Amino acid sequence: MLKPLWKPVVHRAVTGRWERFVMKAGPVPYPGAMKQPGLYLHVPFCKELCPYCPYNREKFEPAAFGQYHQAVLREIDMTAANVPAQSFTSLYIGGGTPTVDPKGLAVLIRRLRDSFRIEGDVCIELHPSEMDDDCLRLLKDAGVTMLSVGVETTDDGLLSAIGRRHDGATARDAVRRAVAAGFRSVNVDLMFSLPGQSLDQLDADLAFVLGEGVDQMSTYPIFGFPYSELGERLGLRAIQRPSSSLIRRMFDRIGERSLAAGLERCAVWSFLKPSKRKFSSVTRHHYVGFGPSAGSMTGDSFSVNTFSVKSYIEAVGRGRRPTALAMPLTRRLEMAYWLYWRAYEMHIPRREFRLLFDADLDSVFGHLLKTPRLLGMASKTPEGFEITESGAYWIHRLQNEYSLNYINKLWGTCRKTAWPEAVVL
Repeated sequence: MLKPLWKPVVHRAVTGRWERFVMKAGPVPYPGAMKQPGLYLHVPFCKELCPYCPYNREKFEPAAFGQYHQAVLREIDMTAANVPAQSFTSLYIGGGTPTVDPKGLAVLIRRLRDSFRIEGDVCIELHPSEMDDDCLRLLKDAGVTMLSVGVETTDDGLLSAIGRRHDGATARDAVRRAVAAGFRSVNVDLMFSLPGQSLDQLDADLAFVLGEGVDQMSTYPIFGFPYSELGERLGLRAIQRPSSSLIRRMFDRIGERSLAAGLERCAVWSFLKPSKRKFSSVTRHHYVGFGPSAGSMTGDSFSVNTFSVKSYIEAVGRGRRPTALAMPLTRRLEMAYWLYWRAYEMHIPRREFRLLFDADLDSVFGHLLKTPRLLGMASKTPEGFEITESGAYWIHRLQNEYSLNYINKLWGTCRKTAWPEAVVL
């Protein structure tokens, strides 16, 4: 585990500053021209609330969804009227459970596609219990091209332990129907290091998913967020996870099984068929978010909408942008954000860095990458830098100990207060 002393050192090395980040309340101007921007839509409703889930969501009620739906349409219209015409690389839809109201969601997708020039993929997260064949047809007709099915595990006992309301049979059926539906790409999410999970149980999950012909598989450890229902009920220290040695064996086993099945690692936790395009969330360089708790990264600033669905609806109803907190970005911080996601994707391309920042990657971050290279966690190539298999595990650990600390503070505060004055990260 990284000791607290290391955190400010890592912060200084990556961002070029000792000062902590501060996000403050206040008006944020609409973004101008952005670099490789994407769009994000957050649907904050679920029919059942999983206790380990850290994301902003509330119990689905048709009336509340209807009010949310109208507010999002208005936020889309306000933004489209104030952002210069430009191409967007993708639309990503997350939650919550985006398909709690498939017809309403299809209307939102079409409004986004009519309002912005989206030239890339439309990607969506799916819950195995909320993706029947009619839903899949609606999504395809609305322009969705990539699916991610949140299986988590196919083991009934583990599903019950983490509070999922679907069983293994439902998960397996959902994956098979998603693959058969003819979308451009199907990703399946699995969780590992679940409470009480054995290596054999993980192997069974991997065998099923890799045997179904999915285009991509993403595997995530269960995180102990203190503000999740599980964290608040048990206390962070009481959340039982496998030992560090077993987590490492699970991480390695996932890589072994995926590579043997013909998939290639495309990110720290993800594996992809070589011929397919990668499914990913808000790893875009810039993006604009819609809905409660949606973030926006525009180059000039990073901001988040209010997490409160009620406050979001009220703000947009008054013609006000629903931004709760924002932080200006220096050029160095924008570079650091880019580096974070490229390291996560295992490939840090020199040419892309120069195109985005008109700067030399080695001059800006070469010193930072020297230590990982000496430790065998990264290598230098003519194209840039590559994260090694050994480095992938340590990036996973770094994210657990360092970057999730920021998320805990920001999301924890915003879940409690609709309009916080400031958050020090």
